[in-house]
Amino acid sequence: MDGVSEAAVPQSCGEALVALLERYGVDTIFGVPGVHTLTLYRGLAKSAIRHVLVRHEQGAAFAADGYARASGKPGVACVITGPGVTNAATGVGQAYSDSVPMLVISAVNETWNLGQGSGRLHEMRDQRGLMAAITGLSATALTAAQVPGLLAKAYSLFEAERPRPVHIEVPLDVLDEVVASTWPLRPDSGERHPAPAALDGALALLRQAERPLIILGGGAMGAEQEIPALAEALEAPVQTTVAAKGVLPESHRLAAGSTLSTTAGQAFAAEADCVLVLGSELAETDLWTDRLELAGKVIRVDLDPDRLNDAYNAAVAIAAHVRPTAAALAQGLARDPAPSRAEGWGDAAVQRLRQAGAAEAGPLMRRHNEVLARLRLALPENGMVLTDMTQIAYTGNVTFPVQAPRSWVHPQGYGTLGYALPAAIGAKLAAPERPVVALVGDAGFLYTLQELATAVEEQLPLLILLWNNNGLGQIRDDMIARGYQQIGVSPRNPDYLALARAFGARAERAESLDSLPDLLREGLAHPGPFLLEVPDRIVPAVG
Repeated sequence: MDGVSEAAVPQSCGEALVALLERYGVDTIFGVPGVHTLTLYRGLAKSAIRHVLVRHEQGAAFAADGYARASGKPGVACVITGPGVTNAATGVGQAYSDSVPMLVISAVNETWNLGQGSGRLHEMRDQRGLMAAITGLSATALTAAQVPGLLAKAYSLFEAERPRPVHIEVPLDVLDEVVASTWPLRPDSGERHPAPAALDGALALLRQAERPLIILGGGAMGAEQEIPALAEALEAPVQTTVAAKGVLPESHRLAAGSTLSTTAGQAFAAEADCVLVLGSELAETDLWTDRLELAGKVIRVDLDPDRLNDAYNAAVAIAAHVRPTAAALAQGLARDPAPSRAEGWGDAAVQRLRQAGAAEAGPLMRRHNEVLARLRLALPENGMVLTDMTQIAYTGNVTFPVQAPRSWVHPQGYGTLGYALPAAIGAKLAAPERPVVALVGDAGFLYTLQELATAVEEQLPLLILLWNNNGLGQIRDDMIARGYQQIGVSPRNPDYLALARAFGARAERAESLDSLPDLLREGLAHPGPFLLEVPDRIVPAVG
């Protein structure tokens, strides 16, 4: 980040805010302009920041989320007071749940009218308070002079703490204040390194272990160079949450995959006598059970103090970033190697887990895998798949192999329908050189279908793979399994091909599995948005 490099020119607070965002490295903002954000948009017109017009503020938040997950930089959304904020809130909640850095800039009513309930346009009683529940920080700039400090606090949170969304609201009168000086940038925070005593304690436990296991969460993102060295030094299998898929290439001999939600994977974790958990909260949505039954001693590495003092009772707790901690642990083990492991552990145990996992896959998963396997063959190694809450994605969370981080993205924690398409738009804008796929179900696609207009307008090469089972398949199956009457799970679907074409996208339907590979390659090579509908009827039922 640069320092103050040019003479200040008097400008409005809204214009100065945009200029400061540009100096923080922001190159893309997602939003919908409104009467309460005109001053901000005047600033955008004078900047090099690309503004991407979405068709609903929920799409702005999802697109900022996808941008952040693809780039590693905070995604930025700009929304109006009131309905703009509440429309964006679902996407902000998703980012909060999955620890995604996001900056949401909104307007709010004038300082002299905040909380008065006088019926002003877009008025909310406590807009800041509403956003506080789904952000790491929600703050109001009551004067223009407070804006640079709040942005500094936001970027400090992104870099030095567990990343969460930040919401900064600026009252209308403050947006119009004249700013006569150039606002400063804050220095980079840098990584938090492990305390030597905690590092020594972790190394002692790891050297004693006969069956060590590493579990990676989303906090391990950025440590893809260090994790293989650590796993090999320990001869330890590596299980991941969905958020950490690809941090260790899934072709690696010690990669036990994203298997923590499976019966076989949970039994595997229970075998370990020492479990090193790197950057994961081990949440119910990571496991699809309340908690793992870990018989071994637990070492936790996390930026979130709540994770270091939770029900797993860590024998060693390290408050630090994963990357420098993994590097230090690998170096410590290289200086003083651990004794040989229990017979049959390491890659032999991984092979057993893979076989057990394959045997555990039921008929529906095997049908999904027929499609996913063809997608894997068609998608280049550097491709990204951003998924919705849909059954085929739940299967892919476990079975779709990726070799690099930020390659498979799923709205795991909050579990929001409608995520995939706008998130894929954000990801493609962040990484234009990477092929991008939005994997959607028919029900969830309708939540944010309007963002096809954005994808077409931005001329984005984007494959939208629509798995159509004509219903809310997971909920329908749950009702059937419980013997409940089926209500509200078999909606009437529109003609998706006609809808996509109306927006200006290319659209095709696969009429057989044999036709799917060519259509996938065609969709990935298409210069704009390409909707490929895959009816579930083309995949034969398996026993």
